[in-house]
Amino acid sequence: MNQWNKEVLEWTRALVSHPSVVGTLGERDLAHYIHGRLREWPYFQMHPDHLWLVRTRGDEKERYSVLALVKGNLCPNRETVLLMGHLDTVGVEDYGKWKRWAFTPDELMKRWKDERIPPGVKRDLEEGEWACGRGSVDMKSGLACHLALLRHYADRVEEWSGNLVFLAACDEEDNSKGILSSLDELAHIRREHDLDYIAAINTDYTSPRYDGDPHRYVYLGTVGKLLPAFYIVGSETHAGQAFEGLDPNLVAAELTRRLDYNPEFCDEMYGEVTTPPVSLKQTDLKGSYDVQTPVTAWVYYNYFVHRRSPKDVLESLREVAAQALEAALAIHRERLDSFARKSGDPVGSPDFSARVYTYEELVQQASKEQGPGFEEEMRQFAMNLVNEEGLDLREYNRRMVEELWQCSGEAGPGVVLFYASVYFPRVVLDPDQDRDRRLIEAVREAVGAVQPDCIHPIQVRHFFPYISDMSFVAISDDEEGLDALAQNMPAWGTKHRMDVDAIRELDIPVVNIGPYGKDAHKQWERVEVAYSMELVPEINRQVVERLFRPS
Repeated sequence: MNQWNKEVLEWTRALVSHPSVVGTLGERDLAHYIHGRLREWPYFQMHPDHLWLVRTRGDEKERYSVLALVKGNLCPNRETVLLMGHLDTVGVEDYGKWKRWAFTPDELMKRWKDERIPPGVKRDLEEGEWACGRGSVDMKSGLACHLALLRHYADRVEEWSGNLVFLAACDEEDNSKGILSSLDELAHIRREHDLDYIAAINTDYTSPRYDGDPHRYVYLGTVGKLLPAFYIVGSETHAGQAFEGLDPNLVAAELTRRLDYNPEFCDEMYGEVTTPPVSLKQTDLKGSYDVQTPVTAWVYYNYFVHRRSPKDVLESLREVAAQALEAALAIHRERLDSFARKSGDPVGSPDFSARVYTYEELVQQASKEQGPGFEEEMRQFAMNLVNEEGLDLREYNRRMVEELWQCSGEAGPGVVLFYASVYFPRVVLDPDQDRDRRLIEAVREAVGAVQPDCIHPIQVRHFFPYISDMSFVAISDDEEGLDALAQNMPAWGTKHRMDVDAIRELDIPVVNIGPYGKDAHKQWERVEVAYSMELVPEINRQVVERLFRPS
């Protein structure tokens, strides 16, 4: 199995040395670099029409994904395995004084060894062979595994039967425009070459699940991820007359108190439990200083799912919003009474009428308030907002809610619940379905075959625990759940497009068999060479062999 080490390590170093931070020119250039390297292979010299650069659509940036097809010639076979991964990385500001060497793995490693570094990092470097640098584990070593595997089969087309499609997608670290823009091309390749996608193998990174975890992990399917957001309208007042209004930050705090790290909102399936929600943003929307209390605030949370649909989550969080709003009002009343007793002054109690809306309900309320023509006015507002350069997707959604609230005729206090970002659908492999069971068995057999060569136990689990492009080659939610998402994400169909029909048409069962490393998205990012560059490509080769062998 050492046949893989040299080539995978070479590819990893080459890919890391080409900076491809998401949203930068390097992201575009790395796609051209990979495409150019593949074009030099004898197979693609003979089949130049099996290699594509796919530009992202609806994107203010010029960037590309790379697609390649290799067809086995041993005998006719429509069955096809998709080898998928992403070529972009997060930024390097976290590298501090080592920032200039973030893309030079060998030099960075030398400097680490000569300086004081965290004990855990030092211990790893002393006890095993590791490679470092931005993207080393997330996920250029994984992409390197696929490139080595693709080369292995491209050089032996007369010896095997089946087809491989390779995808190196851009923009995974932001809005997944790479994979979403590649869906039509994947469907086109299937029609043009009469293919049948039977499985997809992703090689995103894996890591320890807890301190001292000895396992290496393989995942069948993936977690889903939502970004529920709450737009909170208070009642403004002068700070010297604080009790005459309601601070929206108090409502935000009550929401976070109920949701942050709360295991009650973990989702369980097949005995596996998601990480609980955590806030990713909480702020009021006051633009400058004065002594008026804020009018509005907003907060959004990372929310993982295994079983729950967007509709299920919306319904449960609507109840949480109502509880948080009522709790904030109760605190306001209680503290007003306490202050009145303490000061000896009579303090009037505002008569607040507060309620919670979903975005869909707010649309209905605003339409009723504004009358005919309002829908077209909002459509124009939405399209003009799309043209606002550099506007973040989360902010776009918030701005849409803000505009709608102003048109609704409602006064605060109130809360609007909506979805603020890309939905990463959960993908569940069902062992009772023949096609899924075939992939599950191939993975388990391959892991069993390689386990004697691995000093660490390799554990097969059901849900890849991080968001990834795996979510866009299959989808496990029903129409009702997805409709709740579409109706409650303001950017749906304008700033954000997700072709659900195209995903359902692909419908490829997907697993993640990727490199092992630590500190992804951090300055100490590193990948373990022995497992990642020797065993991972071998496990994937054996999965492919088992899927393509005659039944």
